[in-house]
Amino acid sequence: MAAPMFDAVVDFLELPASRAMITLVVAVVVAFLGERLLTRVFGRLAARTETTLDDLLVASMRRPLFYTVILIGARWAMNIVTLSEGWERLLISILETLAAIIWAGALIRIGTAVLHTMSSHASPTSVVQARTLPIFDILLKVVIFAGAIYAIMLAWQVDITAWLASAGVVGIAVGFAARDSLANLFAGIFIIADAPYKLGDYIQFEDGLRGRVTDIGIRSTRILTRDDIEINIPNSIIGNAKVVNETGGPYTRQRIGVPVSIAYGSDVDRASAVLLSTTVGAANISTAPAPLVFFRGFGDSGLEFSVMVWLEDPALKDIVVSDMNFRIYKALKAAKIEIPYSKHDVFVKELPAGLGRLLAAAAATEATALAQSDDASPPPG
Repeated sequence: MAAPMFDAVVDFLELPASRAMITLVVAVVVAFLGERLLTRVFGRLAARTETTLDDLLVASMRRPLFYTVILIGARWAMNIVTLSEGWERLLISILETLAAIIWAGALIRIGTAVLHTMSSHASPTSVVQARTLPIFDILLKVVIFAGAIYAIMLAWQVDITAWLASAGVVGIAVGFAARDSLANLFAGIFIIADAPYKLGDYIQFEDGLRGRVTDIGIRSTRILTRDDIEINIPNSIIGNAKVVNETGGPYTRQRIGVPVSIAYGSDVDRASAVLLSTTVGAANISTAPAPLVFFRGFGDSGLEFSVMVWLEDPALKDIVVSDMNFRIYKALKAAKIEIPYSKHDVFVKELPAGLGRLLAAAAATEATALAQSDDASPPPG
């Protein structure tokens, strides 16, 4: 009984398809065990260190190694079975393409983690800093992407020499077809090199759009507005626009002026004291440097003042301006200091001759009608 069963097992194992299937199953098991080993052993070792780079490396290598072992098992299984030359070449090309894509993604994640770690621990003389991080990130992705394309072309046995020979013509065609993308790419490199702003800066554009820079990418720059809306702006537009960096000075704080107008004839010294008192106890306002009140000039309808205050965070500008407007209005109202509104007096020096006669005739007609109505009314009872 045992002998026929053993013979059946031997016959089953002698079949190429059976051995290929067993090889593939063993590869899946080994990949699963290897992933568990990497996660438990190396993951625990990485968790004991202070840096997070090794944790990111373990997490980034887990899946690529898992799929690579399966792809190797599939390649061994192909060697066991007999396939035609065309099918074998097709399957090998597919496996090599998948391997190139998997490892390209893994290398991008690993390289990005290394660059971020280097920038976070950079000294003033380091090459990779927060300011230069985006350009190295762009170069890393371009190099890995180009390498992956090259590996895929080799996997499909594409003649690279012919491509290189026609690179000039292709470059011209691509330049015309993707001129906007290339403009954004070069503008992004110039932005990073010139550093008009960096990650975390609060910037404002000519149209009044304000936000914090969250990413400087290959094609665009992302800013996060006060409304928690992320906006992507092409780098070519930013490169040709006027950008105000509100945190670009030696300090992150910013001074703003809250304009206010008071009526002519008011006591300017008292008005200045009342305006300065509105800054006492106001939220989000720095006490050093101290707030000031400036007498800006003489307006069309009133005396122009500005309450100058310092902010620790430019993102709070709208909140502070609104709070100060409330305080200024209530303080001036309590002090009975008038806030003027725009008034214009119109004087008619002379009317045209024809228009004067028409107005005189209309006035005479109206007077005659009133007199007739008075005559026709019954006498009082």
